[in-house]
Amino acid sequence: MSDATTVPTHRRRMSAGTWTLQIAVLAAAVAYMFPIYILINLSLKPPGGSAFPLEPAVRPTLENFFAAWNQALLGPALINSTIVTAASTIIVVICASLAAYPLARSTSRWSSATYYAFILGMIIPFQLAMVPLYTTFRDLGLLGTLPAMIIFYGGAQLPFAVFMYTTFMRNMQREYEEAAEIDGCGQLGKYWHIVLPMSRPITGTVVILTGIHVWNDFFAPLIYLSGGEGTVPIALYGFVGTYYAEWNLVFAGLILSALPLLIVYFAMQKNIIQGFAGGLKG
Repeated sequence: MSDATTVPTHRRRMSAGTWTLQIAVLAAAVAYMFPIYILINLSLKPPGGSAFPLEPAVRPTLENFFAAWNQALLGPALINSTIVTAASTIIVVICASLAAYPLARSTSRWSSATYYAFILGMIIPFQLAMVPLYTTFRDLGLLGTLPAMIIFYGGAQLPFAVFMYTTFMRNMQREYEEAAEIDGCGQLGKYWHIVLPMSRPITGTVVILTGIHVWNDFFAPLIYLSGGEGTVPIALYGFVGTYYAEWNLVFAGLILSALPLLIVYFAMQKNIIQGFAGGLKG
């Protein structure tokens, strides 16, 4: 009789725990989906309608998307953002992987000092270099141009990328490199034919993290592209005035600007997860 009475109690406890877990997961999903609901809801509301974000769009319309595309000139802005993001990301991947390979394999004091110098670059705030960089770009005639932003992001994102690559390469097996060295392959050959292909997971992580930061950054283009070509955040900023903001157009433009990043993310999702799992362990 005791066994017969304890089994249902155990089942009831398991059921209660499962329900509690499901409710917690559902609450977390609602909390994460709430900003997305506001974003989509406001982007579908007709102009002149209620701006209350929680009120559902009674008459949803796609007019805001066409208006945001035309009024903010999102086409040229998307092209500029794509050029800056792609060029900056390529520079970061090439320079960071080349710098991280010797740092991960060398055990000398100079190697350790160089590695910690890169780490220091992650700590120093951008505001300390803002004015010197502005005067340097001005003297070089690069102020208000896309090459200025490519140079800026290439240097700003390099320390974090070096940290990611170095951590990943230190946990990488060296048997393939030793076999390539026996076959007469030099350091650069080992990097190009062995190390870089094996670093695809962390490369995907660096690409998506760098791309998201560069694509969404607002402060640096506002300073260094003033009076010149604009990126997507600068283009959308035109809908926000001192006394009035066209939030319907802002949120519609945000959805349009997020589509390229979402496509890249889903295309590289597997590499990103593998990169975080392999590059941040140990």
